[in-house]
Amino acid sequence: MTRLWGVRPKWRTDVLGDFFCPGCGGDRNYRRQHGRRWLRLLGTPLLPLGPVIGSVQCTSCHGRYGVEALEQPTSVRLGAMLRDAQYTIALALLAAGGTAHRAAREAACTVVREAGFEDCGEAQVLAALAALSGLGGELHDAHELGAPPGHRLGEAGGLAVELHAVLEPLAPHLAQQGRERLLLQGAAIALADGRYLPQERDALAAVGSCLDLPKSQVPALLEAATRAPYENL
Repeated sequence: MTRLWGVRPKWRTDVLGDFFCPGCGGDRNYRRQHGRRWLRLLGTPLLPLGPVIGSVQCTSCHGRYGVEALEQPTSVRLGAMLRDAQYTIALALLAAGGTAHRAAREAACTVVREAGFEDCGEAQVLAALAALSGLGGELHDAHELGAPPGHRLGEAGGLAVELHAVLEPLAPHLAQQGRERLLLQGAAIALADGRYLPQERDALAAVGSCLDLPKSQVPALLEAATRAPYENL
């Protein structure tokens, strides 16, 4: 009798796209669907019943998941978010400490290239920094001439906003070790030309906050960075 009669949903596809499939463990195509339960006789729908909750079906494994599965970024998207995070942190720390010291510029460019921007050299980094800080060509000269005490270049332009926009959506998808790694990359730039400046500590504290690192943990990480070479961070 159970083979004669049954209740099964009938699905209609609303959207096609890419997502990170929990079942496959990788990027796959999906169908976002809505449906209605039907009373069936020998598999043939006879009588419509109530609607069913919308879901996402993987086209590879045919697993069905809640629409919240779409909130997890694909591997490709996550990689792009991580690259943008490293790039933005490098700019923020270079802005905080200044561009007058060659060691700091080289450290920032190293982080940017390691992030995946292999063709991005010093000229491109400085141009992006000037655009985001809102200082134009005055950026380099301001630090060579000596910025006033407590002066923070990033606050004048879009760097503070950019940190929040880039880091906060990424933080929930990284383990704590990955978030710490990003903070320590910024610390390496700050330390490239000497000890932390007050404005560099402020910038790193902002990075830690955007990455949802415990406030009490950030100073300990920054202190540890002074005792370890960048390659070991």
